[in-house]
Amino acid sequence: MSPAKSVRLALLGCGIVGSEVVRLLHEQRDDLTARIGAPLEIAGIAVRRPGRERGDLPVDPSLFTTDALGLVKRDDVDVVIEVVGGIEPARTWLTEALRAGKSVVTANKALLAEDGGALHDAAADGGADLYYEASVAGAIPLLRPLRESLHGDRVTAVTGIVNGTTNFILSSMASTGAGFNEALEEATELGYAEADPTADVEGFDAAAKAAILASLAFHTRVTAADVFREGMTGVTAGDMASAKEMGCTIKLLCIAQRTTDAVSVRVHPAMIPLTHPLASVGDAFNAVFVETEAAGPLMFYGRGAGGRPTASAVLGDIVAAARNRLTGARAPSESNYAELTVRPIGESLTRYHISLDVAEKPGVLATVAGVFAHHEVSIATVRQSGREDDAKLVIVTHSAPDAALAATVEALSRLDIVRSIASVLRVEGGAG
Repeated sequence: MSPAKSVRLALLGCGIVGSEVVRLLHEQRDDLTARIGAPLEIAGIAVRRPGRERGDLPVDPSLFTTDALGLVKRDDVDVVIEVVGGIEPARTWLTEALRAGKSVVTANKALLAEDGGALHDAAADGGADLYYEASVAGAIPLLRPLRESLHGDRVTAVTGIVNGTTNFILSSMASTGAGFNEALEEATELGYAEADPTADVEGFDAAAKAAILASLAFHTRVTAADVFREGMTGVTAGDMASAKEMGCTIKLLCIAQRTTDAVSVRVHPAMIPLTHPLASVGDAFNAVFVETEAAGPLMFYGRGAGGRPTASAVLGDIVAAARNRLTGARAPSESNYAELTVRPIGESLTRYHISLDVAEKPGVLATVAGVFAHHEVSIATVRQSGREDDAKLVIVTHSAPDAALAATVEALSRLDIVRSIASVLRVEGGAG
């Protein structure tokens, strides 16, 4: 392609992110032309309602179409940008583009987590670029460092706060003492939570991002189905108070870890010490803590969502794809040579914080300790408080297989002296 010729873009979706992509393309057009060596030009925008009022969006209304597949197939399109989301029809559109040799930029975490391997295969078949920086942690430059900068190192663990909605809720609970429902209501009023927050609070969004991060970090195809997922709707104000007493806070974490021949990937709420780098990440911000053998610990922090921050990441990918089109270069291909086994949650080593309401009578602690010993789970600390007719035990364990810890909790629930299991939380980062 001659440098004098424009790089033509097909934009699929013009919602919150898509409209900001259009605005940034307009606002920065001169700088982008200088950086790339050719102007960027929108060839078409696929939307559901072409006639919808779009305010001051700087775009020719004639560019809107409902025929997304037809737009993708056009010979004059060089780069396809997908910000619609979902599995289908996005998968069909992007597969068609990649097999035809057209570069693809997408923010579609759900599709990448479910079928990213197929997209990479289509990119390889078509000799095309596949970029997806905006699919995880919004504006934070995270995937490219994992994909390129750290390829000379060995990543051993990735731990992150990758969902702004849940982080806002948990931060609010920690700072105000509010319960989950109160904090969720506040998040909804401020626009941090969707009308249906299920994908966020039940961990589906974070699990998709965890799969993408693990795939890149460990050179192994990991899908959302491989990720253990536990939401944070069960976290209570009492849990937050207990965490505070231990010098901790509670965060919804995605945790991906590598051993010699396997990886484990999980998403769940966990207690972490206030000294941990992730503990101070508040509001709707995201942060990811990467541990490597040579470079050591690395921290990536910033706004993980929002139209303009996410559009910034999309635009960065567009620039990279456009440059490659001009020079005949290629983006790094998928690296999945390691083919590591994904270990089930039961085999993962973790620690538990368990709060028990028990009968106040002699021998209770010995009986409870016996259950832990039977399942070969070592107790790190025990705190006991009592009233006239009942008591509370708060137990923090040493590391053990998650399956053994889960079996211990199940056995405790069957004891007559245990009136209820008030809460069970995993403990990470040396807490407790």
